[in-house]
Amino acid sequence: MRLENVEPADGLTTDEFVLRPITVADVELDYAAVMESREYLRTWEQSGWPADDFTVDGNRADLEGLEQRHTERKAYTYTVLNPAGTECLGCVYLMPTDARSFAGARITPVGDHRWDDYAAAVYFWVRKSRLAAQLDRVLLDALRTWLARDWNLGGHLFVTNEQFTQQVEMIGRTDLELRFEIAEPDKPGRYLAYE
Repeated sequence: MRLENVEPADGLTTDEFVLRPITVADVELDYAAVMESREYLRTWEQSGWPADDFTVDGNRADLEGLEQRHTERKAYTYTVLNPAGTECLGCVYLMPTDARSFAGARITPVGDHRWDDYAAAVYFWVRKSRLAAQLDRVLLDALRTWLARDWNLGGHLFVTNEQFTQQVEMIGRTDLELRFEIAEPDKPGRYLAYE
């Protein structure tokens, strides 16, 4: 099944966080989380984003694009907020596996797996100040249940970058298994896709 044909879930509420589609109205909260976490987001992104001089207006433009892609069912982005809705704790992205970014990549299966058997690549990050409390693991566990229960995706993969060692090690402590290695042109580290 293609991601664009899937009805997106509204969100998820747990004791630790609220997950809902991101909107431009989230710009200030999102910006604070991004800038606090910018050094490790550059490793996760494998780019210079966000730059030290990244602005709220630049973030607003990013969120406009994310909100539009969500509305058009091209990709889905969710903000992770504290239960009171006063602090952004991170973001979750569901990208179609036929997205342009994958078209130019070298995707190597680990074992007997086919990339086109999967509808979505799921990426996520949590605010740097929440890593010590292992919110990333709490979020991953909740996402696994949510995606299985509230989405009709069929296959999906959790993707991170090998140089984002904190997330790789956290995933390594789960029962998720490496399925693909993804090498994108002009990026120094491989992406790792788990199921």
